[in-house]
Amino acid sequence: MEKQVIQSVGFRNIKDEDGNVTGFQFKVRLPYYRGIFLSQIRPGTLYVDGEKIEKDEIIWNINGEDFTNEEMAADFQRHWSVTTPAVLKVKKAGGLAQGYHDLKYGFCFTSSYMPPIIQAHLDPDQENMVFMPEFGHHVNERRLLIV
Repeated sequence: MEKQVIQSVGFRNIKDEDGNVTGFQFKVRLPYYRGIFLSQIRPGTLYVDGEKIEKDEIIWNINGEDFTNEEMAADFQRHWSVTTPAVLKVKKAGGLAQGYHDLKYGFCFTSSYMPPIIQAHLDPDQENMVFMPEFGHHVNERRLLIV
């Protein structure tokens, strides 16, 4: 895996069974020295070439299984390992054009050693959120190429 959270490998358009391009995908690695349970993930908003893509348009694929935000929030059993990147599948009719694209994505995760009252207010989309490294709040930017 690469050092950057947003990985360059795996950035591509995705197709349905009929061959229609329905979106694109990219990979992210967990920037934490331990793995986390899916319920600890707090997905953020994605910006592609300045266009805002809402959380509900993104499916997380972890260990080969797809999850919506709601499914992850309720899943206390499945674990995301630090050595396995997650694939984020983004719904976007027609996908992305061939060429370079600027991605900006932020997500957070909670930690078992942080007080629950603080974690309840954790939102990676809040512009005025106080940056606290203990929460694993990461905003990542990367320019990637689709060929």
